[in-house]
Amino acid sequence: MRSSTSEIGPHQWRTHPEAPSSNEAGATVQSGHRRQASVVDVAKLAGVSTQTVSRVLNGSRDVRGSTREQVISAMKELGYRPNSAARALKRGSFRTIGVISPTLSSPGNMRTLEAIALQAARRDFAVMIIPVEAPTQGGIRGAFSRVGELAIDAVIAITEAHLLDAAGVSLHPGVKVVVVDSDAGTRYTAVDTDQAYGAHQAVRHLLDLGHVTVWHVAGPAASLASERRSIAWRETLAAAGRPVPPIIHGDWSADSGYAAGIQLADQPGCTAVFAANDHMALGLLRAFQERGKAVPGDVSLVGFDDLPETSSYAPPLTTVHQHFAAIGSACVDNVLDQIRGNTSKPCVRLIQPRLVVRQSTAGPKR
Repeated sequence: MRSSTSEIGPHQWRTHPEAPSSNEAGATVQSGHRRQASVVDVAKLAGVSTQTVSRVLNGSRDVRGSTREQVISAMKELGYRPNSAARALKRGSFRTIGVISPTLSSPGNMRTLEAIALQAARRDFAVMIIPVEAPTQGGIRGAFSRVGELAIDAVIAITEAHLLDAAGVSLHPGVKVVVVDSDAGTRYTAVDTDQAYGAHQAVRHLLDLGHVTVWHVAGPAASLASERRSIAWRETLAAAGRPVPPIIHGDWSADSGYAAGIQLADQPGCTAVFAANDHMALGLLRAFQERGKAVPGDVSLVGFDDLPETSSYAPPLTTVHQHFAAIGSACVDNVLDQIRGNTSKPCVRLIQPRLVVRQSTAGPKR
């Protein structure tokens, strides 16, 4: 992972006495006795001007298809490699998006990062990971403070808004920002799953099956995603006039789900559980099996995320599907719109999740 880049100063552009001079689009690094091809070499071989080669390199649409093919063919024949640093200085854009994330171990964060990287590549942008030393206010501020030193055009922050203290974050005015969260205040545009709607779907499904109430294994208390899911769980039960059991907090891990499952297996009247993520649901399944509780015969179980492996749980897990690809695409599209100056005020965009019903839920025993 890259966390910083060195600053290019005039003294770093000195040419080796035996090497030919460089130009703005082609590198001329000495390699033995053969120099690397330049834009002039490409132009001569293709039979076009250097300006035409530059337009092809910059993706201009003002070049005929046949001419473009000639230039590309010449680049391949010569092994030409464009000098990306020089091109960036010329056009004032690095075509790189920085992604800040306090943790890469979270499956949700990793799937969001993957979606961002894929969408960025489709738009001919690269992604640079900006790690956070510690998931604290200071760690987040430190990551944002490094942004001005990096060769990036925009930032996507995958972080809890509890950690994103906008008042303590200072950015270069040219850097555009999107936050993967639905509570980033009014300073930044935010993109997130509609956490409340997803939790409501999960709880409503269990109530519609005939369960009197639904127990809840939440994520960490400091997590905004966990908080929103918990609030929606409680409000859905209250709106249906059902009792609200005491909440149990986990830490997103299967081990914490297992510990919660050991507690719930001995809880009389527990016939339905909504777990705030799929990993904790996996731990719950193990605990129930060890305690002789059949799923869904004795206890119905719903997760959240719809990770790829949930269809292979025993039994396959009913869960709330998050559209990570849509979230990543929306983040990249928004920062690119900001770069082009096409956006208005910061806003919140919520991506609707959907319930995926599998074999871990059924009506309660009569």
